[in-house]
Amino acid sequence: MSTPTALEPMRLVVAGAGGRMGKTLVKAIADVQGVVLHAALERAGSPLIGQDAGSVADIKPNGVAISADPLAAIVEAHGVLDFTIPDVSCAMAAFAAQARIVHVIGTTGFEEKHIHRLEAAARHATIVKSGNMSLGVNLLAGLVRKAAAALGDDWDIEVLEMHHRMKIDAPSGTALLLGQAAAEGRKVSLKDKKVAVRDGVTGARAPGTIGFATLRGGSVIGEHSVIFAGQGERIEISHRAEDRGLFARGAIRAALWARGRKPGLYGMDDVLGLTG
Repeated sequence: MSTPTALEPMRLVVAGAGGRMGKTLVKAIADVQGVVLHAALERAGSPLIGQDAGSVADIKPNGVAISADPLAAIVEAHGVLDFTIPDVSCAMAAFAAQARIVHVIGTTGFEEKHIHRLEAAARHATIVKSGNMSLGVNLLAGLVRKAAAALGDDWDIEVLEMHHRMKIDAPSGTALLLGQAAAEGRKVSLKDKKVAVRDGVTGARAPGTIGFATLRGGSVIGEHSVIFAGQGERIEISHRAEDRGLFARGAIRAALWARGRKPGLYGMDDVLGLTG
């Protein structure tokens, strides 16, 4: 493992460099002090292979050619920023574990089988995984946790989210993060209380459940609301993302926080000091 010093910029690899978030990450790295783009990755066969990552991200050329070779990319790297898909993130986690480096994961849509693979990789890699990298959303999750703990089961909880038409998973990772916060506040299992689909004659709402509603359309970056509905009153807590760059800046902040820390699986609440 190559260990960054206090004066040495952190060398970062961007996985999925040709995607929406990949391009945003490349731009953000160019603007943030203390980090440099070390390598950029795309899937084998991508027409972007060999192109300059800066040019692809619509900034000035940076001399980093997009590659499909993760093993070569992590040589001398300090960390990986990864907003891809679950199978790719698990593969990147294994490479990060081999190299004993930082892996920041903003990918969503993980299943239990993927989590087991990440937990195994985290024995050797320092992994920061979150459904949302923004300060605002993580503060929102803390508020949701407190509200759910304070309000009784006679208050219904609904998580409403909307994203752009190209998003492939539902509910969003952020919606699940907020639902998990509500479940933690009530000291229940989200798996047992989650209601993600309603269609047809569903009957009355079961007490204590946590519902999810998903909207998709246009170019919406991300909007989330948690609704606490009681008898004769309603509390709504919301967050709207207006700039995809906030997720990239959060991921870079997570990488800088994670360097030099012991291996493990961390969250943005750890990065932001919101735990405990």
